[in-house]
Amino acid sequence: IRTVEMHTGGMPLRIIEAGYPEIRGDTILEKRAFVRDNLDYLRKFLMFEPRGHYDMYGALLVEPDAPGANAAVLFLHNEGYSTMCGHAIVALGRYCVDKKMVQYQEPETKVNIQCPCGLVEAYVSCSNGFTDEVRFLSVPSFVYKMDVALEVPKYGEVVVDISYGGAFYAVLPISSVGLDFEKDTIADIVAAAKEIKKECKRSIPLVHPEEPDLAFFYGVIFTDGNDTDHTTPSYNIVEFANEQIDRSPCGSGVTARMALMFTRNKIKLGEKKVISNPSTKSSFSAKVVKVWLFEVSGNGYYTGSCIFTAEDKDIHQNGFLIK
Repeated sequence: IRTVEMHTGGMPLRIIEAGYPEIRGDTILEKRAFVRDNLDYLRKFLMFEPRGHYDMYGALLVEPDAPGANAAVLFLHNEGYSTMCGHAIVALGRYCVDKKMVQYQEPETKVNIQCPCGLVEAYVSCSNGFTDEVRFLSVPSFVYKMDVALEVPKYGEVVVDISYGGAFYAVLPISSVGLDFEKDTIADIVAAAKEIKKECKRSIPLVHPEEPDLAFFYGVIFTDGNDTDHTTPSYNIVEFANEQIDRSPCGSGVTARMALMFTRNKIKLGEKKVISNPSTKSSFSAKVVKVWLFEVSGNGYYTGSCIFTAEDKDIHQNGFLIK
């Protein structure tokens, strides 16, 4: 299987170019279901050790079915297949232009990327034949519920907001579970996120207005609580999938957080917000473009290319995880 390796804000992206069997399905959600039900061994082959690791992330290019789409992608991680991924879109924007999947234009080249959640518009900065920063307009985002009180084991009553940015997230200040970005470890943060997500799944039924396949809890966003001061960066850490930690600020998570701030009237049309990951110091710039439509900007970089193989006698050929 042939891949191109990239990262956005420190979060890896393994772009799968060739080597997969035929992927069946008329729509991208049918393709997602087919890959999940029939080819999941290849996700483990590429995401798990020894070729990947617990926090590896992948993008599988498939044939688009949406009108106007230049590319279509399925997202892979340690648990399965997500519906939206902003850090992947940032990297894929450059990739699509560099691979001539669209016609290069200066100062920006538009790339329409079909994701399981819908069509995402990416705009790639272009100058002197080179690609640089990418901004994207995600699918319309919204707040599902606000101020939901949960009784969480070990943490007591915790109040969360549920917001959608291509996937559903529970959003809350990290201080509300007695933790601190500087003093506490990633293991502490993951442990809290795990319990919160478990309680969300148990007590908050999700309904997506268009697609039942999109109605699932994807992650937990811990913020520093800074939703009003837009002159300084705000920090968040996002746990998603099976206790996976995003090294970037998380594109779909930033979109969900912007929708929440907009709903609470803490950010207005046209205003920008810089959101950073306190561990890697990587940042995304976000902007309210229209009601429920948000723009996220960042940089993706190439790190290499790979050809992955397996030998019959290798007892680890199918992949494994050690957490």
